Amino acid sequence: MLKDGRTGRAIRRLIAATATLLLGGCSILLPPPEPVPEPERVAEPLVVTPEVVAAPEPVASPEPVFVAPPPKLLPVAIVISSSQPAFLDVARALGRQLDDFQIFDLSDNSRPPVSVLRGINDSDSGTVVAIGLRAAQSSVAMAESPVIFSQVFNYRDHGLLTENSRGVSPLAPLEAQLKAWIEFDPGIERVGIIVGDGHEDLLAEAALAAEKHKVKLTVRTARSDQEMLYMFRRLAQNIDSFWLIPDNRILSARSLREILDIAKRSRIAVAVPNESMLSLGATISIETQAEDIAATIARIVRQIHADGLQSIPPMSPLSAVRVVTRDDAKVVNR
Repeated sequence: MLKDGRTGRAIRRLIAATATLLLGGCSILLPPPEPVPEPERVAEPLVVTPEVVAAPEPVASPEPVFVAPPPKLLPVAIVISSSQPAFLDVARALGRQLDDFQIFDLSDNSRPPVSVLRGINDSDSGTVVAIGLRAAQSSVAMAESPVIFSQVFNYRDHGLLTENSRGVSPLAPLEAQLKAWIEFDPGIERVGIIVGDGHEDLLAEAALAAEKHKVKLTVRTARSDQEMLYMFRRLAQNIDSFWLIPDNRILSARSLREILDIAKRSRIAVAVPNESMLSLGATISIETQAEDIAATIARIVRQIHADGLQSIPPMSPLSAVRVVTRDDAKVVNR
């Protein structure tokens, strides 16, 4: 019995120990692990491969262009027939366009023309500018340098165009003259001109101007101041305007006064080439501009210096007119 009792107790203790062990074992078992979330996928960085652009080929810089400064003009000798304003104004205007010049006045009795021209020839003057008939005659005859003459109407009669000389027109452009006259007096319809022999080019220019402005032009040719006066008396019956040409071969102080007196009585408008004639009864003065003459001469001087005298035409035209009216002494430069 005892043996069985012990055996029973042993079994019970074994069962209790086993139960304890099981119960204790449950208390130390780790809980099942929590599910681990998958790591978020991190987007791979966008790698942009830069486009390889070929560097432009270097452009060769153009070679610098060397511009030579204009050559310095040689001194210019300006010879005037006298110190009257018509000549002196041009000489002074020309001086404002030149760097190196000297003015010689032939009316200075202390220096006769021969002495003046000899002095010019002995100097280093590159060009001689002669203003007025006396200056032109002396310069063309004696100057060794090229000569440019101006303010001479009958230049052909005096043989002023030579291999060594060139001229500037003595008159403002005729078309510009007639245009200015018609603007001042729109009633002009029949215009008369009296001139001496040898001015066919002038008359052709006047005819073209009259045709352009629809004016009837009547031309007469005279050989003396007396013949001019006679022709004007007859011409006055058929014209309303008279275009006075400064031909000193047929125009004298007496004939000018009589022509202007007849014109006043006949109510004929008279256009003259000099402002001083307005006081005698002329209607309008249409003349040259000193600055225009000077600019033309300066251009010729530079061209002679650059290309030689042969590049210059025998006579160079002007481009501007100066208008002075009698009524209001108004001066208009065109």
